Amino acid sequence: MSSIIGGLIGLIALLVGSVLGFLVRKKLAEAKIQSAEAQVQNILEEGKKRTENLKKEAELEIRDQKLQAKSKIEEEIKNRKSEVVELEKRILAKENILDKKSDNLERKDQDLIRKSRELEGREQQVKTLEGKYQELVEEQKVTLEKVAGMTSEEAKKKLTEGLLEQAKLQISKEVKQYEEACKSEVEKRSRRILSQAIERLAGEWVTERTITVVHLTSDEMKGRIIGREGRNIRTIEQLTGVDLIVDDTPNAVVLSAYNPVRREIARIVLEKLMQDGRIHPTRIEEMVEKVNREMETQIKETGEAAVFELGIHGMHPELVRLLGMLKFRTSYAQNVLTHSIEVGFLAGIMAAELGINEKMARRAGLLHDIGKAVSHEVEGSHAIIGADIAKKYGEDPRVVHAIAAHHEDVPQETALAHIVDAADALSGARPGARSEVLESYVKRVEELEKIATSFPGVNKAFAIQAGREIRVLVENDKISDDKANVLCHDIARKIEDNLTYPGQIKVTVVRELRVVDYAK
Repeated sequence: MSSIIGGLIGLIALLVGSVLGFLVRKKLAEAKIQSAEAQVQNILEEGKKRTENLKKEAELEIRDQKLQAKSKIEEEIKNRKSEVVELEKRILAKENILDKKSDNLERKDQDLIRKSRELEGREQQVKTLEGKYQELVEEQKVTLEKVAGMTSEEAKKKLTEGLLEQAKLQISKEVKQYEEACKSEVEKRSRRILSQAIERLAGEWVTERTITVVHLTSDEMKGRIIGREGRNIRTIEQLTGVDLIVDDTPNAVVLSAYNPVRREIARIVLEKLMQDGRIHPTRIEEMVEKVNREMETQIKETGEAAVFELGIHGMHPELVRLLGMLKFRTSYAQNVLTHSIEVGFLAGIMAAELGINEKMARRAGLLHDIGKAVSHEVEGSHAIIGADIAKKYGEDPRVVHAIAAHHEDVPQETALAHIVDAADALSGARPGARSEVLESYVKRVEELEKIATSFPGVNKAFAIQAGREIRVLVENDKISDDKANVLCHDIARKIEDNLTYPGQIKVTVVRELRVVDYAK
């Protein structure tokens, strides 16, 4: 019984617990539902607020866009109106111009009509006058025929003969004038050719360029050199091509020839013969042959050394030999081979700075005076001779042109030609590179100062730098700055026209301005 009661109580407790749990869950569910509804309500209200805000923002933006569009349209309308007004003004101006042109055309048409009428009247007058002129001519013909006793054909013939005679006289005068002009031009050219030949072969320094003095151990050696009946001296002269001058100069004989290589061979032969002691025709012939072989070897080695020094490759052996011969040639006492090497180096430096082929520039600089090796044997300028030689032995056409143009015998058409010309001038103008006979140097300095002081406004002139520069002092109240530039140019041109000199001469005009005032 008690167990049944206990079971019922348990069942009742279970039922009560279930009911209570259901009620609690219901309350919780209702609370959640209310919370969710509140959240939904809040979300809906926030959405409404956001929607209203977006709507207001959209309305404001639309209003701003409308205002902007309206202002743009108004501004465009305003611009269009101003353009229309401007076009109207232009059209009115063009209409006025056209009206004026049409008025001018009408006036011109009226003038043309009036002038054409006047021309027609004048044509009629001219025709009338021509008729009267023909009548007068016929009357004059008849009168002349009666007076002169000649017909018109005879008069024409006589008149033609007179005109032919006058034409012949005029032609003879013109021919005579042309002949005189030709003679004058021929004389000028002949003088120029002769002056070039004299400058080349018989300058004031000709003695220094064409002789070599050989010192003897004693005056007795002169007799041995001459030999019995002059056989020794004749043999030396025939084999070497050099003139032997035996005079009263103590302990010396003079070798004279334009070819420096031959003079050098003769000098070595004489010195070797004096050392050997045996001087007779057979020994002279053996010695000349031996020295010729040694000289050829020396010339070749000298040329090869010059080519090697400049780093040049692939040069024809004959060009190398001719370069070696330049060792025995001088120009204004400057050794031509040394000068050529200097020009090669300078040309290479300038070419490198200008972005031109440096090796080709060195090659052209080294070969620029190659014609001087044979200039006493071949006619013509050494530049043209050298160009022909270089062309013959396969040098580049640009190098050939630079050689030919370095003294402007042909126009300088390439940068390489200008570089070689400049390098040649630089080497020759180097102080101490070239020298002159004292008398000619003093005379040139005097002539420089005389030329400079011959211009009006020049106060004093001083030749400096061994005659390579002249300073000209001018009077500042007579020569302005602009006139000083012109004066400097005129002095330089007059020096070029009147003097012959190595290298170049710098002309400097000095104008001093002095301002004086006194403090009282």
